[in-house]
Amino acid sequence: MQKLKVLFLCTGNSCRSQMAEGWARQLKADVIESYSAGIEKHGMNPHAIKVMAEAGVDITGQHSKSVAELGPVEFDYVVTVCGHANEHCPLFPGKATVVHVGFDDPPKLSAGLPDGEAKLAIYRRVRDQIRTFVESLPGALLGIR
Repeated sequence: MQKLKVLFLCTGNSCRSQMAEGWARQLKADVIESYSAGIEKHGMNPHAIKVMAEAGVDITGQHSKSVAELGPVEFDYVVTVCGHANEHCPLFPGKATVVHVGFDDPPKLSAGLPDGEAKLAIYRRVRDQIRTFVESLPGALLGIR
């Protein structure tokens, strides 16, 4: 069976889309070829790296990139994980189906908090929500086409 090519897209490719790519690589590598990118690139979020490592997923080998940097990949699905990316999603050539599955923005929600447990709790909650979504793949996507 050929793997589905899935792009997780967010605004800056620093947190949510990186988490989704990491979970997909960890949990679904047998059925999904996962990618992540942003409308822009903002660099890797250190809190996202930390909470993913706590869950046993190393995303330090990933890097923040824009859609243009991916090259000519023909995706089966593009999953927008934030409202901004959904509203500004570029057109993708070929058969890509765009699906929106929004998650809260940890950097935005934790902006006023000092580094520490309260801030990390927000990242952990979103990390776990993304994991639950990725665990439902590819079935959750196949019914959308």
